[in-house]
Amino acid sequence: MSCCAPNTSRVPANGDPATRDLVREKYATAVTSVTGGAGASCCGSKATALSGSDPITRNLYSSDETSDLPPDAVLASFGCGNPTALASLSPGETVLDLGSGGGIDVLLSAKRVGPTGKAIGLDMTPEMLALARKNAETAGAKNVEFLQGNIENIPLEDNSVDVIISNCVINLSPDKDAVLAEAARVLRPGGRFAVSDIVLTRPLPSATQKNLELWAGCVAGALTETEYMAKLKAAGFETASIEPTRVYTREDAEAIASGATPEDAQAQLAAIDGAMMSAFIRATKPKA
Repeated sequence: MSCCAPNTSRVPANGDPATRDLVREKYATAVTSVTGGAGASCCGSKATALSGSDPITRNLYSSDETSDLPPDAVLASFGCGNPTALASLSPGETVLDLGSGGGIDVLLSAKRVGPTGKAIGLDMTPEMLALARKNAETAGAKNVEFLQGNIENIPLEDNSVDVIISNCVINLSPDKDAVLAEAARVLRPGGRFAVSDIVLTRPLPSATQKNLELWAGCVAGALTETEYMAKLKAAGFETASIEPTRVYTREDAEAIASGATPEDAQAQLAAIDGAMMSAFIRATKPKA
């Protein structure tokens, strides 16, 4: 199955493992396609991403950032922003990337925190982890570690990291409250939450939210700005903010869905038009 193959299945309620299984399957297929030289990302076709016209993944990193990275780390980047720049990382810090994929943000973070710091990648997809570890070896990165697990249950101790980053992954989780609670748990007091994610400017119709393929296409699992801010507060974060970086049009949505929409595609694309944006989400764990 391609990353965005047609399917009219419906996703169960949030928290159902079927959603997580679908996302795992989609990204496993995507990374296999990338390393094989063909295929598609889960946010549009990889062919358009490579040509620089993919509506979500284009122009996220400067050539200076990617020039010395393994090509597969760049090709397997399915993000919607550059959280390593957002986070203002400092030497000696420990950084955790939730849903680290092929490892591009972990490798960039490792350079920013230097040899006295550490960058940790967490991903649930074995194929992604294998690629990330290969990329780290190719890059000669020594201060990195990749762990297998779910972002709803982070396999790290309390108060163990300084910064949490993530790149267009939290929107895919079926239990975002658990993700944010876990992020708050593993951050040290005063630690920073600095992620790129898909956020909605208005609620989507239930038919769009429930379309299973759109979950793996970075659309239907997204929270509204109000919901995101409320969940951050409930998890114990403070000084939260959401900074839009791009609002997507109907034409962008067609590229993102890439043939995955159901029979009522036109109505769903109209519903998405202007309702979705890439954004930087920042928050801080209280020092006390």
